[in-house]
Amino acid sequence: MKIAHAMFDEELQKLSPHYLKEHLQGVSLYAGNFSKSFFNSDWGRAAGLLHDLGKGSSEFQEYIRKVTGFECDGYVRNVPGHGPNHSSHGAVWANENLQGPGRVFAYLIAGHHAGLPDWQNEIGGGGCLSTRLTKDEVDKLPSLSASWLQEGTDSLLSPQSLPCKDGIRLDIFHLWVRMLFSCLVDADYLDTEGFMDKDKNACRSTQKFIIELKTKFDAYMDSLVSGAESTKVNILRQEILADCQNAAELDPGFFSLTVPTGGGKTLSGMAFALKHAIRHGKTRIIIVIPYTSIIEQTAQEYKNIFGEVNVLEHHSSLDPDQETVAARLASENWDAPIIVTTNVQLFESLFAAKSTKCRKLHNIVNSVIICDEAQMLPPEYLQPILTTMKGLVDSFNVSIVLCTATQPALTGEIGTGSARFTGIDRSKVREIINDPERLGQQFQRVVVQQAGKYEQWESLADELATYPQILCVVNTRKDCRDLHALMPEKSILLSANLCGEHRSKIIAEIKSALKNKKPIRVISTQLVEAGVDIDFPVVYRAMAGFDSIAQAAGRCNREGELQENGEKIKGKVVVFQAPKLAPPGFLRKGADAGSEIMRRDPEGCENLRPDTFQRYFKLFYGNGVASFDQKDMQSLLVKDAGRGEFQFRTAAQKFKLIDDQNQVAVVVWYSGDKTSGQQLIGQLKKYGPSRKLFRKMQRFTVSIPERQFAGIKDSVVEEVQGIWCQAVDYAYDETLGFVGLDMKPNDGAIII
Repeated sequence: MKIAHAMFDEELQKLSPHYLKEHLQGVSLYAGNFSKSFFNSDWGRAAGLLHDLGKGSSEFQEYIRKVTGFECDGYVRNVPGHGPNHSSHGAVWANENLQGPGRVFAYLIAGHHAGLPDWQNEIGGGGCLSTRLTKDEVDKLPSLSASWLQEGTDSLLSPQSLPCKDGIRLDIFHLWVRMLFSCLVDADYLDTEGFMDKDKNACRSTQKFIIELKTKFDAYMDSLVSGAESTKVNILRQEILADCQNAAELDPGFFSLTVPTGGGKTLSGMAFALKHAIRHGKTRIIIVIPYTSIIEQTAQEYKNIFGEVNVLEHHSSLDPDQETVAARLASENWDAPIIVTTNVQLFESLFAAKSTKCRKLHNIVNSVIICDEAQMLPPEYLQPILTTMKGLVDSFNVSIVLCTATQPALTGEIGTGSARFTGIDRSKVREIINDPERLGQQFQRVVVQQAGKYEQWESLADELATYPQILCVVNTRKDCRDLHALMPEKSILLSANLCGEHRSKIIAEIKSALKNKKPIRVISTQLVEAGVDIDFPVVYRAMAGFDSIAQAAGRCNREGELQENGEKIKGKVVVFQAPKLAPPGFLRKGADAGSEIMRRDPEGCENLRPDTFQRYFKLFYGNGVASFDQKDMQSLLVKDAGRGEFQFRTAAQKFKLIDDQNQVAVVVWYSGDKTSGQQLIGQLKKYGPSRKLFRKMQRFTVSIPERQFAGIKDSVVEEVQGIWCQAVDYAYDETLGFVGLDMKPNDGAIII
C-alpha cells in the first residue's frame, strides 16, 4: 500500500506506516470540519483528498521508503534534495479535471508546503502557478495514476457550495482562497502530527466554552464593583459597562465603542464580546492592539480573570519562559477562546502567503474582533484593511468592534481625488455607547491649552523643570534625547532607543513615583501614548495629529482625582510648537492637520469633544494621504480575480505594516532582572540559534535605521549566527539606551 509517512514506533519497536489514503481521508475530514464554519465544507473535504496526490507516484514511494527504511534493509542517509515533487500533481489534476473549482484547488495544493504562489512571477523565472500548470512542466512530473483515489470519491471532488457565502465577491475572493488554504494547512499539520508526534498532539488544549469564561468574568466584575469607591469616574464606568452589555444583544456586524481614556474599555469591551458571542454562537474573541507595549498588560489582566490556559498572547516579544507548551501550540493556529494579538500579527496574516502564517486564519471565522485603538490603523493600508474587515463581517460571520477614545472617520467616502475610496457603510456601524458626546463631557478631566513656538529646547526645558511631576511627549528619538539632555538630573527618557525590557522597568518606576507622589519628570516619544497606564498632573505635547494629542492627554489626570487646596481640578495639557518640525511623511501631515483643527475648532479641541476627532480625521484623510493602498493590493489581488489570477506571494512581501526593510535589529547588552542581553548573546555564540533564544532576545533588541546602521557596522556591532549584536560596552547607556550611533570609544560623550 502507498504510504505518506513512516516513523519508528517505540512500543512496537519497528517502523510504522501512515498510509496515504488514510492521511488524505484524515486531512479531508479535518479540512471539511474547519471550512464548515464558513459554509464551504465540501471545498475543504475536496482539498484534503487532493493535497498529497503526488505522494502516490512510484517515484515518491521509492524515495520515502529509502529515507525512512520502511520495507527496506535500512534508511539511506543524505538522500539529495527533498524528494520528488509531490505538490504539483494534485494542482495539475484539479486544474485539468474540475473545471471551475480547479484553479482554486491548484493554488491550495501547489502551495500547501511552500506557501500560496503568484499566478505569474513578476520578475521572470519559474515557481509561479501559471508555469507549474504548463504542459512542459506537467510532462516533467513523475508518472501517476489517480484511479486509486477516485474510487468512490468522485462526488466529494465536485464542491457545490458558493464561495464567499453568497457567491464570488471579487474584492475579497483572495481572502476566501486564503481561508480555504488555512483549513487545508492546519488539517495537514494536525493529521500528520497525530501520527508522527502523539505526545505533542495530546498537549493541545481543549477549547473552553465561552459561557464558562463569562461566569468567571461576571464573578470578577462583581468583586471589582463591590470593592470600588463611589467616585464620579467609577460611576461612569458602570454606565459604560451597562451600555456594552445591552448592545451585545444586537445582530452581528460592525460596532464602534467610543470611550474616553480611563473609561474602562478593556473590561467593558470584553463584557460586550462575551455576551455577544454567547448570544450569537461565536467561538472566539480576538483582541487586536497596535503595540506590544500595551499588549502585555492587557493580556495579563485577562489571564488574571480567565486563567492562563484560556488566553493566548501572540506577539513577537513574548518571553518563551512565560509560555506553557499548550500556549506555544495554540499560537500556531489560534486554537484558544481568547486571543490577544497585534495589528501586525492579524492584518499581515490576512494578506500572508506562507503556510505557517495562514494556518490560523480559519479560526478567525465566527469570532468577535475588538480592534483597540482603531485610530492607529495605518492610512497607507487603510483601503485593503477596511475591505478585508467588511469581508470578514459579510462572508465569515465576524463581529468587529472599533474601539477607541478618538474614533477615526472610517465610514462613507474617505479621502479626496485619486485617493478617495468607500469605507464601511455608515448605516452598518452601531455605536455601543448611548451618548458618546455626553460621556465625553462628563469624562472631561483635562483642559487642552495651546502654547506658541519654542525657538530653543533650552527655554522649554526651563519651563518643564518648574513642575515636580510632568510628562513631555515629542515626535522623534533625537528630539527626545536633545530635550532630555537639558533637563534636571534624574529626569527620565523613554524612546525606542531603549530595548523592551528596559522600557518595561522604567515604566514600572514611573508608576511607583507617581503613586508615592515623588518628583518625576519624563521626556518621551509617542510610544508612551497608547495604553500605558500612567497618570501625570501636567502633560506637554509637541504639535502632532489631534489623535496623538488626545492620547497624550489620556496620561493626564487619568482618574480625575487631581486636587488643589482640597478642590478637584482639571489636568493641564499644553500643546506646543517644537523648535524642529515633525519629520516628513505622515507625522508631518498629521501635525499640519492637528494645527489646522486647533485653529478651526479651538473649543472642541480644548474639551476633546468626540465630533472634533471626526472632523480632524476627515481633514487628515482628505489632505494628508496620497494613497490608501500604497502597495497596490488592488492590482495584485483584486484586478484579475475574475480570471483566478492572484499575486499572493508578491502581495504578502509588500504588505508590511511595519517596514522592517529599512531597520536593522541589534541585540543590546542591557541587564534585566533575570538575564541580560550580553548573556543571551553568549548563549547564541556557544549553543547556536534556537526559536526559544530568538524570542528571549527580542526583549533586548533595538531597531536602528539602516542608513545609520551602516556607520556602526564595523565598529560597534558584530554579526553572530546571522544576528547583529552589540560588541562594545559603551554602545548602550542605562539612561539613554542605544547610543552607539553617537559615541566613539573612550570618550563617553554624545556627539551632537
